[in-house]
Amino acid sequence: MVRDRIVMGMAGLRMLSSAIEFSAALLMLHFNRVEDAFRINAVLAMVGPSVMLTVTTLGLIGLAGKISTQGIFIVMTGVALIFLGVSRV
Repeated sequence: MVRDRIVMGMAGLRMLSSAIEFSAALLMLHFNRVEDAFRINAVLAMVGPSVMLTVTTLGLIGLAGKISTQGIFIVMTGVALIFLGVSRV
């Protein structure tokens, strides 16, 4: 049994994200057209980073009293670099 609310929130968001991804895959199969699948995929491209950012924020809130300010800064810099690297592709 998970007792930490932050962990529950992080896991819940990831489960929601996976349900959205699975539903999108089913919609792609249902419509059976490349154009529709491409549109659905475009929506997923917005959902993924939003979930990652939210889950990371929850994690940082949970770690706020446990790691140094420098550690939080390093984690935030890493997340920013991930978004920068992905946006340059």
